Amino acid sequence: MLKKVTFSLLILLAGMTAVLAQPVPGLDENIPHLVTFGSDGDITWGDDNFCQIIFFKIPQSYSDPVYIRVFDPDTGGSIDEQKGDWNTTMSYSIFGGKSAWSDKDAQDMVLDGNYDSGTLLASKEFDLSPKYDGKWYTFGPFNPSEGELRDEFGGYVFKIIIEGISGDDGNLYNLYLSNHPDRNHDVEGASAFYYKYKFRLHDDIHEVAHIYPHIDENVVSIKQTNFDWDNDGRIQIVSLARPGDETMKIGGDSEWVSSTHKIYDEEKTNSLDLQMIKSQTGNIRNNNVVIFLENQYGEKLPFFSIPIGEYKYKSSISVEGF
Repeated sequence: MLKKVTFSLLILLAGMTAVLAQPVPGLDENIPHLVTFGSDGDITWGDDNFCQIIFFKIPQSYSDPVYIRVFDPDTGGSIDEQKGDWNTTMSYSIFGGKSAWSDKDAQDMVLDGNYDSGTLLASKEFDLSPKYDGKWYTFGPFNPSEGELRDEFGGYVFKIIIEGISGDDGNLYNLYLSNHPDRNHDVEGASAFYYKYKFRLHDDIHEVAHIYPHIDENVVSIKQTNFDWDNDGRIQIVSLARPGDETMKIGGDSEWVSSTHKIYDEEKTNSLDLQMIKSQTGNIRNNNVVIFLENQYGEKLPFFSIPIGEYKYKSSISVEGF
């Protein structure tokens, strides 16, 4: 028998939801953890190149110190994914300064290029030590002016690179931009964004995850590409122009697949809501996936940790499993 999941999508004015923009994954995304495997990992486990890059933007008017916090940065812990004996070391590096964001290799995650552009502000490696298992580690303080100043963001941009440097286990973790070293407290007006997103889907078939690509006024079509989706349900598009009846193509184990979709006028300068609905019958667990979007010129589009747009949209969508 088909199971039915009913849920509501609520996108508020961007200014009203800014306080939700600090954690990665974001609260609105409903994604359990980010994932990065060690450098000797098996890509069939859902990480194509063992690196993740996340950007944080901070308003130019903000002058207090900021901190980038990592939950469960080590490997070998209760939420991590073991492959044989635990043997994995991870590196976390914070960059600011000129070209930290603006170098295209950083946005495209070109690992044989200048993906680690900018000025290195802090770096630390974590291994099997249980010291931070299930706990937060804090980088900083950083003066906001240490980021890359960009007019298009109205402020400063920092970059964190999470990279597997040895081993083959999966590291699951979360991030938070905070104005306090010992707790998660929001930086007013700040947000996180990313171009190639690697994360763990829920095991619970009733949980719907979301990601929010921002569509600027020049985009006429998008090409989405995803990896290792394991045929786990579907990705449906919801926006002011689409009620959820259009889906994006997904693939099986270790498959790269793509699909192209038209952008409507109502969707420009707003976010799409890409809803990841799990298979209701597949019993697929520990599903790590990769996804990115490009515009008609092949330029990667950013995902923001909250939906961006000057509108208020609410719809109730009934989703049937398969």
